[in-house]
Amino acid sequence: MVRTFVSLTALALLAMGTAASAQTKVAAKPAAPPATERYVDYYYPKPTIVDPPFESKMEMVQGVDRAQRVQFVTVVSQGTLQSNYRVPYAVFVKGDKAEHLIVVGLQSGELNTIYRVRALLANMTTMARLSPFFQEHTVAEDATFYDLLKLLGFTDVTVTDGEKFTYQVTIK
Repeated sequence: MVRTFVSLTALALLAMGTAASAQTKVAAKPAAPPATERYVDYYYPKPTIVDPPFESKMEMVQGVDRAQRVQFVTVVSQGTLQSNYRVPYAVFVKGDKAEHLIVVGLQSGELNTIYRVRALLANMTTMARLSPFFQEHTVAEDATFYDLLKLLGFTDVTVTDGEKFTYQVTIK
């Protein structure tokens, strides 16, 4: 599911002949929410937790545009829809450049704490690390799902339970 999507994305990135730095850094200071206010109360409640920006040392892949970000999320969504079990979240993009990644919980009690959200993002990191792209162009143990999002040109990610809890982080 997510692994297939990440692998397909990795192959597409490899075909573009890109390289990326292998180091990452997480900022430690609080930050203002990203410019996604127009999605509040339509796709998710006002952010409960806004983490400091994730500062990736990786560079966005040249030539990646809106179409590639939409395709990335389409593959991820397709993988969740074709899963043998009901995946408890939906993944989609918003923004003129499809630069905002949004994950919405579809079941009550799911993704309703920072710990559950971080666990989901950790699982997505695990899948990203399995991709050939991460294996060949990064130190896979150090690269994260946020780094993959940076390579693809996403500016932020928002994860919500679809009721009361919303987590958001800007990717720089």
